[in-house]
Amino acid sequence: MAFYEHVFIARQDITASQVEGITADFSKIVEENEGKVAKTEYWGLKNLAYKIKKNRKGHYILMNIDAPHAAVAEMERQARLHDDVLRFMTIRVDELEEGQSIVLRSKADKERRGPRGEGRGEGRGDNRGEGRGDKRESR
Repeated sequence: MAFYEHVFIARQDITASQVEGITADFSKIVEENEGKVAKTEYWGLKNLAYKIKKNRKGHYILMNIDAPHAAVAEMERQARLHDDVLRFMTIRVDELEEGQSIVLRSKADKERRGPRGEGRGEGRGDNRGEGRGDKRESR
């Protein structure tokens, strides 16, 4: 079987539990066609680069899939028919990523740093302008 990463964007006005229901439906389709979903990640409600069907935001979901092509093709067909799915993309990969995806890791890093990058580059900002006052005083 082949490995796939499937990302889809759901409409902004549905709830997170409805998004989980859509994800469960897609997982069920894959499993009925002799595949398995290795991992699902909810990336959150994010801004879109441009409006899609009058939506400015969307719920982003990643699914790592180990399945034959027929299962993925059926899942994509169902995604095309689903009214709440704005866009989707499936790519074939050599191996599935272990642990969190890069999106969740960067999100965790931002939360750890705090607002405006606090906690980064300790001591920065304390030295700014240092030395200027010394030169002016010596004149």
